Amino acid sequence: MPATLLAIDPPKPGSIRIATFNMALNRKSDGELLKGLEAGDAQAKKVAAIVQWVSPDVLLANEVDFDGGTAATVLREQYLNNEAILQRREKPWRPYSYQFVAPVNTGVSSSLDINGDGEVSGPEDAWGYGVFPGQYGMVIYSRYPIHQELAKTYQKFLWKDLPQALRPGTGDRGSASWKPYHSENVWNQLRLSSKSHWVVPIAIGDKRIQILAAHPTPPVFDGPEDRNGCRNNDEIRFLHDIASNAEYLVDDQGRKGGASSEFPFVILGDLNADPTDGSGNVSAIQQLLRSPLVQSDFVPSSRGGAEASQLQKRANLEQRGNPEHDTGDFNDREPGNLRVDFVLPSRSLKITGGGVFWPTAEELKALELDITDASDHHLVWLDVQLP
Repeated sequence: MPATLLAIDPPKPGSIRIATFNMALNRKSDGELLKGLEAGDAQAKKVAAIVQWVSPDVLLANEVDFDGGTAATVLREQYLNNEAILQRREKPWRPYSYQFVAPVNTGVSSSLDINGDGEVSGPEDAWGYGVFPGQYGMVIYSRYPIHQELAKTYQKFLWKDLPQALRPGTGDRGSASWKPYHSENVWNQLRLSSKSHWVVPIAIGDKRIQILAAHPTPPVFDGPEDRNGCRNNDEIRFLHDIASNAEYLVDDQGRKGGASSEFPFVILGDLNADPTDGSGNVSAIQQLLRSPLVQSDFVPSSRGGAEASQLQKRANLEQRGNPEHDTGDFNDREPGNLRVDFVLPSRSLKITGGGVFWPTAEELKALELDITDASDHHLVWLDVQLP
C-alpha cells in the first residue's frame, strides 16, 4: 500500500482491479436489509465510501442478504454508484453496470434434523446456517459484461460426493471408536456449500476472466465433532477442485466440470481460514495457497493491520502471521485479527499491485471519513493484467 492512503493509485494501464469485501450487510430478518437500504442505511454508505475509494473494477461482496437480487440492485444503484457518497475524487466515478446474484443455502430449510436434536426447525437445520433464506448471501459487481448464461453454481452439490470428504464425527477417525455426527439419512442428502460456490465468466474486451467465488462457513460454533471445521476445510478443498476443473464436478444445471482451463481465473471470498492462526484446520487453505495453479507469493497488506495488532494486543501478540496481512478485525481475546479474505489469481495473470484497505489512525484522520464500523472485514484487492 502507498505511504498514504490518500494516494492509492489507479490500476496501471492494461490492468484491472479485482477485490473481495465482506460487507457485513446481513440483517436479522427477511426483508430488513432491503427496507433499510431504501430508507437510507448508514452502514451501507460507509461500505460504499470504501468501495468508491479503492474503486475495483470487479468486486465480490460477501454477506449481502439474498432476496432474489432486489437488495443487491438497490445497494448498487443507490450506494455504490452514487457519486454523492464520496465527493473527494479526482476522476468521475465509473459505475457498476453489471451484477451476478444467485440463491444460497443459508436459511433454506432442509426438512432434516441436521443437528440431531430431535426437531426439524431453526437455523441449524437449514442447508447452511441462517435464520431466513438468503441470509449472508453474496453478489458480484462488475464494470465489465458478465456472461450470465455461462455462469456455474454449485449450491446443491452433495458433501458426500466430494472425494475423501471429511465427514464430521467423534473418536479416532478410521477406528472402531469413531462415531459419525450426522445420520446416514442426513449425510446422504447434506449439501457441501454453506452458501454456494460460483464460477462467473466476465468479458474484458475480447478476453475473458473467471471469478471463482465462495464464502465457507466459519470453522467454529460447533463441538467435538468439528462439523463446521470439517465443512470449512472441505468447502475450501472444493474451491481448489473447481479451479483445477476436477472431473467429478457437476454444477446445479447438470454441467460437468469447474473453471475452464482456457481462461484465467481469480479466486475471491471470505474463506474463514487463516493460513497460520485461528482455530480452523489450516490444511485446505494451505493446499490452496500452494497450488501450482495459483499465485500466492504477493500478499496484499496494510499498515493499519499492523497498527491494530499492537494497539489491541491480547491474542494478536501471540499470533505467528504477519499482521500487515490481516483482513478481519475480530475479538481480541479469541481469535484476534486474522487473514481470512483472499484474492488469488491464476498463474497466467500478471499482478501489478494490491493491498488491504485498513487505514491507520493517522490515515483515517486524513481521510475525514467515518468508516471505522463499516464492517469487521477489510476490502482486499489486486491489480492484474490479462495475458
